[in-house]
Amino acid sequence: MYNVFPRIVEHLPGSHNTAFALIEEIKGFVSMQIQEHKETMDPSSPRDFIDSFLIRSNQEKDIPSTEFHHENLVSTVLNLFLAGTETTSSTIRYALSLFIKYPDIQEKMQHEIDTVIGQSCPSMENRKSLPFTDAVIHEVQRFLDIVPFSLPHYALHDISFRGYTIPKDTVIIPLLHSVLKEEKHWETPWTFNPKHFLDQNDNFKKNPSFMPFSAGKRACVGESLARMELFIFLVSLLQNFTFSCTGGPDTINLSPEFSSFGNLPRSSEIIATPR
Repeated sequence: MYNVFPRIVEHLPGSHNTAFALIEEIKGFVSMQIQEHKETMDPSSPRDFIDSFLIRSNQEKDIPSTEFHHENLVSTVLNLFLAGTETTSSTIRYALSLFIKYPDIQEKMQHEIDTVIGQSCPSMENRKSLPFTDAVIHEVQRFLDIVPFSLPHYALHDISFRGYTIPKDTVIIPLLHSVLKEEKHWETPWTFNPKHFLDQNDNFKKNPSFMPFSAGKRACVGESLARMELFIFLVSLLQNFTFSCTGGPDTINLSPEFSSFGNLPRSSEIIATPR
């Protein structure tokens, strides 16, 4: 509704006004950070994304059609935070539900973690030594299928692909769901099965059909950060807690809730018992 009638919706009563106010507050904070970067930036040594964007913006300041302007910088910074926060937190919540649903998998992960790193702080260097844990985390992402449709792209020019002609300016939306649940690529696509990512010797194996972050040059820019966060958070949680619920594993509903954002885990009360 807002996308179609933005000016009308802005004047209607409702909780959306609170959301709009909060978004403006966040935008104000981002703008303050951008101003601080402008005042302290060294163009010969960019410190982060904002510096790099500002340098490019200055280079293209005389180009009317440039995309490197203040409004786009604010929106992009917001997207980096919001998109990464929601997808990662939802995946972690879904993982906890799966640990409760399959306590044997949770126990096996904890045993592997205890054996390999004990109570040491986990790092990404430990991932290769935790093949089962790594396989479970990958399977959580595949099974949840959090973003069935990737972001829209469009063809910059006419393209010939496998006998099909894709005209210039055609909108292309990758359907990730069709790959993550494709029977040709997964032994049991509709079942939670960490063996999808383990070889015959129980070593971790990659699967080219695993693409929850989309595919191609325009895949999720936060993929590396998300992988790191999921691994560090989940290993740390299993080091310190065992997860359960009052009703037992059978009461956990793994079917996702559908939203405008994507597939989200259902809410449930869980018990985190210190180990």
